Amino acid sequence: MVTLKRKQEIVADLADRFKRASGYYLVDFTAMTVLAAIRFRRELKKSNLEYKVAKNTLIKRAIKDSGIEDLIPSKNFFGASGVVFAYSDAVAPAKIIKEQFDKFDKPKLKAAVIEGVYYDGSELKTLASLPSKPEIISGIIGSLHAPISGIVGTINAVMRDVASLVEEVAKKKAS
Repeated sequence: MVTLKRKQEIVADLADRFKRASGYYLVDFTAMTVLAAIRFRRELKKSNLEYKVAKNTLIKRAIKDSGIEDLIPSKNFFGASGVVFAYSDAVAPAKIIKEQFDKFDKPKLKAAVIEGVYYDGSELKTLASLPSKPEIISGIIGSLHAPISGIVGTINAVMRDVASLVEEVAKKKAS
């Protein structure tokens, strides 16, 4: 049996994780086999994501302690619950959960909160289709790079035209 002190430690640990996370996903892992759960945890670990399983009452208490109880409705706390925490890329868990769900029909997404915005479990496809942080950064860099390369090309063309003009003037003066 879990002691009161241990429960307080679990709640404090979860509350800290909720405060630090840029995104967290509440999943239902009911009827997952041990092998499926291990596979799921490994996929999350590859992407530097954390997965914690706790009783719903402890998760709710941690959410309350972290000051975000307004974000996740109580209706999402049923059955067996686990929380996936994302710190750097808040969209990465959605892609992994969707991939696992498509293959094995488990785990099911109950709810997600990304950057303070609540998403219902039915929005898994939408969340998984969002670009990840590295994809967004590369898109921004590409957008920034395009005008710069255009400017460089324009400057080179102007320099070429000036060089041609100087060459033509030099030929006319020489003749």
